Amino acid sequence: MLWGFGAGIAAAFVLAALEFSTALINREFFNMGILSVALLAEIIFFLLAWGVLAPKAPVFHERIWNGINFLMLMALLLYCLPDILLYPTEFVMAGESVFSTDFLFKLIGYLGGLFLIVLTGFALSKVGRSLSFQLVRILLTAGLAIQLANQMAMMVQLLLARRIIPMSKGLFALIKPVINHQEYFLYGVLAVTVALPLVLWRKSLNPQETYANPAQHRKIRAAARRQRRWCTVVLAGYVLAVLNLTVVKAYEEREVVLSPAEPMTISGQEILIPLENISDGHLHRFVYTASDGTEVRFIVIKKNEAAFGVGLDACDICGPTGYYERDDEVVCKLCDVVMNISTIGFKGGCNPVPLAYTLRGGTMVIQTQNLENEKNRFQ
Repeated sequence: MLWGFGAGIAAAFVLAALEFSTALINREFFNMGILSVALLAEIIFFLLAWGVLAPKAPVFHERIWNGINFLMLMALLLYCLPDILLYPTEFVMAGESVFSTDFLFKLIGYLGGLFLIVLTGFALSKVGRSLSFQLVRILLTAGLAIQLANQMAMMVQLLLARRIIPMSKGLFALIKPVINHQEYFLYGVLAVTVALPLVLWRKSLNPQETYANPAQHRKIRAAARRQRRWCTVVLAGYVLAVLNLTVVKAYEEREVVLSPAEPMTISGQEILIPLENISDGHLHRFVYTASDGTEVRFIVIKKNEAAFGVGLDACDICGPTGYYERDDEVVCKLCDVVMNISTIGFKGGCNPVPLAYTLRGGTMVIQTQNLENEKNRFQ
């Protein structure tokens, strides 16, 4: 198992490096191959664990066990670990620097997540070694069976996508909820394996070992306390995992509500906005109702003492999703890209579509015809 663990990690690093630096790796075909190996290894593992496949020669039996453990661990790690290793490459957008607070926070969260996984997994193994073989075998079988079902659905999805097996409405309807609710499989594994620390915790409260003197009794109680500590680590890791996948994820992915439109004056074919209302350096949003009833949004922000950034509340890439202000930065609501405020009013990238304006005394003047010409963007 240790050799499979090490080989899986080493191979995952190599695969991640090749995928990042070359175009040699087709992950779709690669995943089909590695999933096939993992599925076969898991099925043989079940047969061996429950005595269905039991060669008479003990040496031959042990070699099969060793080979299956090696293949199963290596395949499972090689299937899921490359994406985790490549995840930090998404922390920095084009043109951004790694020497930033944002990148530092993301890196801390990433490393903290890996540490939580390793610590929880190690604690779970310590808990399992303190319990009976029969209980661990049952729960391990159940946990692997849940993953096996998930992997089979992923394999069917790959085969359908490549038309290796014919498309079937019934088959597609069967795997659709599996694909859309991947997190349920993780919840299932957590629900099964949480029995390990719960059973050991209860067992540690009333140790059954006999002792001949107080020193041995203290040793037994100390061992029980260590067991409860490992149980606490597992339970804490599971609680943090569930909170991250539910509460924290919901908070992070909550929809940003755009600020309401501010008042403005329309005089003939001109929109008039007093400069005193838009000179605080913050984002201001306005809405013009076009001749066909379409609401055309535009934003204004003061860039410096001599210029304003004026543009539609839309861009050529993300469409009319809009922009919002976060920590004195202007951010695209759809792609979360931070705008360089000094470039607002110029074309390019995810910048707002420029909108012409003039200054007349203490007033910004925008022609309504320019907004009429752009109304199709907001339909």
